[in-house]
Amino acid sequence: MRRSPASLLLPVVLPVLLPAVLLPVVVGVPAPPPARSADSAVIREILDGDQLFVEGRKAKVSQQASAPEAVSTKASRGALSFPNGAVGRINRFSQMRLGQSCFLLDRGQVLVSGKAAGCTRSARLSVRGTNYLLEVDEQGESQLSVLEGSVEVDVLRDGEPSGTAPTTVQAGQRLRLSAQGVVLALLSLTSGDYDAILRGPLFNGFRLPLPQYGSLESYLRRYQPSVTLPALPGVQGVQGVPGVSLPSIGLPRLF
Repeated sequence: MRRSPASLLLPVVLPVLLPAVLLPVVVGVPAPPPARSADSAVIREILDGDQLFVEGRKAKVSQQASAPEAVSTKASRGALSFPNGAVGRINRFSQMRLGQSCFLLDRGQVLVSGKAAGCTRSARLSVRGTNYLLEVDEQGESQLSVLEGSVEVDVLRDGEPSGTAPTTVQAGQRLRLSAQGVVLALLSLTSGDYDAILRGPLFNGFRLPLPQYGSLESYLRRYQPSVTLPALPGVQGVQGVPGVSLPSIGLPRLF
């Protein structure tokens, strides 16, 4: 039986197309949308004064920063929204630089809720919607606390993949890395660790909702029942953030 030209080409085309579908990164193939989730950000909140900066200049609410610009703080805290809806909260005395595939945290602390990939000098994080806290100290040692969801960590050497197998950090775990990318510890988060984070500067006082707040609440109710999330602001919408409304879920009020 005579075969059509299309059927003759099929065995040749499939081996070429399949790797581009199955592999997350292929040379010459555009990256999936989450890979560009940190190439820009809009400043949504500035707390504790006006010491939030973009490229060293004082920033304002609703100002946009784009890669490769740096967002930094001194005595202030801030909240940023990324193009895909993820939210980042940056603590005092922190600096992060926006990038095409991830934001680079040079120092300080950033809380992320949603699909925003973070990097340090020694690691790259791959996320699919989660709540995590990333920290870098003055010596370059980094710490990743996954509050809910999971994060895959690739160790870097001089900014390039080291070739070692990635480490998956699950919900309720904390990973510590040296400045050179050596895994120092993989620990479980205790209820005391959660309490310290939820009562700390990256939750207290913010009004911009975390997009994965509901997932975090569900996780804590199931696995950390002694820990309770702080209450959401009791208003509809967030001042200065058009189109953002708070989820209508009942939460216990602690603060």
